[in-house]
Amino acid sequence: MHRFIVLLAVVLTAQMSSAQAILPVRSPGIGFARKYLSSTDGIPIRELIRLALAANGEIAIARLEVERAEARLIQAGARPNPTLQVEQESGRPVGSPGEGKLTVGVEVPLEVFGQRGRRMDAAEAEIALRRAEIAAKERSVTGEVIVVYIEALVLVREIATMDEVLTLDEETARFVQLRVNEGETAPLELSLLQAEVERLRARRLLFEGRLQASISKLKFFAGIPHGQPLKLAEDITTASFRPLPQTAAEGVGLALKNRPEVRISGLQEELAEAELKVAESRSRPDISATARYAQGRSVFDDPLGAYAQRDRSLAFGVSIGLPVFDRGKGEKAEAAIAIRQARERRIFAENVIRSEVTAAFERIAAAERSLNTFRTSVLPRSRANIETVRKVYEIGDLKVTT
Repeated sequence: MHRFIVLLAVVLTAQMSSAQAILPVRSPGIGFARKYLSSTDGIPIRELIRLALAANGEIAIARLEVERAEARLIQAGARPNPTLQVEQESGRPVGSPGEGKLTVGVEVPLEVFGQRGRRMDAAEAEIALRRAEIAAKERSVTGEVIVVYIEALVLVREIATMDEVLTLDEETARFVQLRVNEGETAPLELSLLQAEVERLRARRLLFEGRLQASISKLKFFAGIPHGQPLKLAEDITTASFRPLPQTAAEGVGLALKNRPEVRISGLQEELAEAELKVAESRSRPDISATARYAQGRSVFDDPLGAYAQRDRSLAFGVSIGLPVFDRGKGEKAEAAIAIRQARERRIFAENVIRSEVTAAFERIAAAERSLNTFRTSVLPRSRANIETVRKVYEIGDLKVTT
């Protein structure tokens, strides 16, 4: 994609470069280019990408989502709290003041059927998904910065070329002015040439406005204050990017392996499968172990008098919650549908990626053919034609008007 943009930029600027053969090539656009380009204090594209990733609010929010998922993992690994039960019995309200009983018990839920492990697996799958979403957002921001950066470089190149053409037209206009003053050329010819110069100036102003808009976008991406100047470090002919695969098939394979969309779809499927296992574990019986200590006092009447007896006991037991009415059918059905949904999303993402990569390689091939045609045929012939027209015009055998 990036190579296609660079090639297209060269093709667009090559059309204007053919006009530079009218006079010896000069550099009237250098002063303008220095306003936006600098190899010393300019910011290279890699630095702009780094600043953009650090300043992007969506990426910051996504990182917080990862922290939330990590906190949920900690919670998923926590064991359930025990329950303390205290019970006091007294016979005083019913006329037996000497009788009473104190019972202290502890109930501990037991996580059987791998409930805790399945909760942790689901939490870890969510963490991986959130991190993949960060990678997807970083890729999106990186792509936006690269596209705007290249657009700015193309506009700088086009405006500099237009400045050169404009200078040539102004020199030609001065030459025509001399011929008009000498009566060798009609004033209409000068007027038409001056109108062309003004049209070119208006177009240049439009292009410079687009360039300033691109610079403003780069400042926004990188978090640079609007009033602070921003210069680019590379030129359109020197900017370098990661090399692309040689063939479309190789590009499709790499994209299916590395593109965040595919990874996110796969992780969503894994998360849905983990949540299904959690739902299945919740539909199993809940088991809790109990232990109780009881201490009581009883009073008995005897002909010799009343006497008290103290009793102590220790009991152990197990309580089982029977999944009779709520077996989690709806929760399991929802998790199963989420798995199917994630699979459909992955298949759709793979098809979209194949289409995008194939179309990108077709555009790259077309741009390379167009650039080669300009270099081998259009530009040499245009330069020769312009040189011929210039010489004929200088000797007075050709006029703008007829």
